Amino acid sequence: MILRKAEKEIERFFEDNQNKALLVTGARQTGKTFSIRRVAAGINPGFVELNFLENKDARELFSAAHDSREILLSISALSQKDLIPGETIIFLDEVQECKEILTVIKFLVEEGSYRYILSGSLLGVEMNAIRSLPVGYMGIIEMFPLDFEEFCRANGVSEAVLAHVFECFSAKSPVTETVHEKMMQLFWLYLIVGGMPEAVRIYLETNNLRRVSQTQEYICELYKQDIAKYDPDRKLYLAEIFSLIPGELNSQNKRFIMKKLNERAIFSRYENSFLWLKDAGVALPTYCVDEPKSPLILSRATNLFKLFASDVGLLASMYADGIQVQILKHEKDINFGAIFENAVAQELHCHGFALYYYRSKKMGELDFVIEKKGQVIPLEIKSGKSYKRHSAMTAAIEKYNFPEAYVFCTDRLSTDGVVTYFPIYMIMCLEKEKAEDIIYRIDLEGLE
Repeated sequence: MILRKAEKEIERFFEDNQNKALLVTGARQTGKTFSIRRVAAGINPGFVELNFLENKDARELFSAAHDSREILLSISALSQKDLIPGETIIFLDEVQECKEILTVIKFLVEEGSYRYILSGSLLGVEMNAIRSLPVGYMGIIEMFPLDFEEFCRANGVSEAVLAHVFECFSAKSPVTETVHEKMMQLFWLYLIVGGMPEAVRIYLETNNLRRVSQTQEYICELYKQDIAKYDPDRKLYLAEIFSLIPGELNSQNKRFIMKKLNERAIFSRYENSFLWLKDAGVALPTYCVDEPKSPLILSRATNLFKLFASDVGLLASMYADGIQVQILKHEKDINFGAIFENAVAQELHCHGFALYYYRSKKMGELDFVIEKKGQVIPLEIKSGKSYKRHSAMTAAIEKYNFPEAYVFCTDRLSTDGVVTYFPIYMIMCLEKEKAEDIIYRIDLEGLE
């Protein structure tokens, strides 16, 4: 059974927000509809569902209705279910197909008889407008492919083992040799299967990596079709950028080179295409910073970046045939550094970290730099045995006096000064701290 963290978030939202709708967004095929159905059915088995992509009548209903009462009567008729005030949950799926939802949902929430949950793929240009709905009416949860922790649970790793790994990460102590070996095997498998729910399901049911690859290729084809559908003016640029991701990551510096698109290409001409792929959840730009100092966003160079795939399994499927077996055998002619980095970028992104790296002509490159509790932490990702050779990180520590530095590698955990060498699977333990309430009262005594 594939359990998703987002389902707990959806449950908490319904418990804590009685007077708001919920929008669940994310790239296509990340499991939004399945998770919403499972949560909604647990709250009220009689929940009502309308799909704007499949149901033309539903789209026309929202565009032609005059008030909330008329819309609710029509929803009841289309779903052939009675709506019970205070109990029924109304699920509106593929809302990027219905521009009118932006206006209508506000009035439905204000009417107050029912709870609403919406879902839409970020591959619709209309989603940017829908996501800008005033926060007073709607909350937003974004779903991603399964992260490595979710993948471990799906493959039967016990909660006790996962708790042991997280405890060792916090204490900076190594896990047992047996646990380490099994977790590394799972991580190598994750590089192939990735986190798309359908690919994971196929693997769990069949253990057939060829069928997994076929599923991933189908998802990539869906993405290309959506690119052509939603942005026909830029579809050639978008499709070409998407197809270039594996080759660019396999190059020595991993940076996206505009000349691969066109000898006369300039970033300003293609910038919106990169942003579109980012907003669609298809690609993960990781921007270079001029200096690894907090806040990182102030030193971001917008025209210098790496472009990762949103799912490492999809990345593997975009390489040449037979790479799955090569990954399992750890063959030397594959650039595992690029694949490891993609898995890390994916994990950091779904854990809420902004993606940055640092490059200096004098010092070299830090694979990632993140902000945690107001401090910048450099990350190096190493797939080989010489993981303790990291001249760029050593130079950066001396210059910027980082309190901590992390190297993620294939060996067990160890420490050396401020540098901690974590096994690569412990990237799942690196979480962004939750925002805390800031209570501040000003003393106005004497002014009253």
